[in-house]
Parts: sequence; C-alpha cells; structure tokens
Amino acid sequence: MTEMSFTEEQRDCLQELINVAMGLASDKLARFLNTFVHLQVPAIGLVNAADIPEQFRGQYQGLNSSMISLGFFGDGGLRGETILLYQLDNAGKISALLGYDDDATSETEMLTDISSILTTTFLNGLAEQLDNSFSYAAPRVISSRDNDFISKLEQTAFHWQLALKVDIRYELTDYSFDCNMILLIPGEAVLKLKTILDNVLAEF
Repeated sequence: MTEMSFTEEQRDCLQELINVAMGLASDKLARFLNTFVHLQVPAIGLVNAADIPEQFRGQYQGLNSSMISLGFFGDGGLRGETILLYQLDNAGKISALLGYDDDATSETEMLTDISSILTTTFLNGLAEQLDNSFSYAAPRVISSRDNDFISKLEQTAFHWQLALKVDIRYELTDYSFDCNMILLIPGEAVLKLKTILDNVLAEF
C-alpha cells in the first residue's frame, strides 16, 4: 500500500486533472441534454478491491438501478474501468426529452448514449493531460431487472487486490436524475500513473 500511496503533490495534481476531465464531460452532457449538470468534488482513494462489491450492495440493492461498465487501455500499461451507476426512477423523463420510445430497450439505449458521452469525454480529457491515449472495450449493461444484479456487480472486475477508486457524481438538477461514475485503476497501473504524475509536475 505504501508503495502505491500518492504524495500530497501527486494527489493534488491528480485531483486537478480529474476536475478538468469531469468538467469537459459535464459540459458535453449539459449541451446534449440542454440542461445544467451539477458536479461534486470527486472522492479519490486507494481501496482494497474486495471491499467494493459490498459498497455496491449497500448503495444499490433493492433499487431500480442500471450499471454500464467500460474498460479502457492506454499506453505503457495504464488501464482500468469506468462504472456508471444510475438510479432509474426518473429515467423515463430523460428518454422522453431525447425522443426515445417508452420501453426498456430504448431506456437502455439512452443510458448507453449518456454513458458514452460521459466516459469517453472524461477519459479522453484525462488521457490528453497525461500525454497518453486510451482505447475502449465494448460497454456492458447490467440492469436491476436481472435477478442476479448484485452478483453481477460483485463479479464485474474486481480481481485486483488494490485499486485507485475515484467517485464522481453528475446531477441533472432540472430532471431529478443523476449518476455516479466510478473510475477504477488496478494496482500495477497506479504505479504507472504515479510516474506520469511526476512527469506532469516536473513540467511546472
């Protein structure tokens, strides 16, 4: 854990890079939906990956929720996964706003479109600041309508012993609709990230 811990300078640098990337993503989403997107300061921390499924269980079990995950791969071993978690109580309002049909298939299509905007804009903005580039795996969609929703959450990527976990919350204040984006970077990629952050800091 100590080897992977960030110095204060590295953490501040990463926080600023993430702030810029999430600002780009929220601006693009706001333009797409023609509404205001409220952002909270993201939470950043190193966690034991085995603890993450229990956090999901506590937050989302029993709710009408959907999850979309997207793996990403960069140069030099930098890789990870974004997970977007939606509570769907007001998803129909967004679907209607965007002209989608009122059915589960269209709702999933709408969430996939929003997820693509958030994840690719955020990750491309982050990669550019890190002088890197990312490629993406096909997104996976998991709905709470599936009987094994929680078990799928528990299986979705957490083979890592240690991960950098970044929690970002986007809120559409006009429509009472929000999503949580979780950025997970495995331990070995955290070491690569620390080196990149040092290079970024050396340029100032």
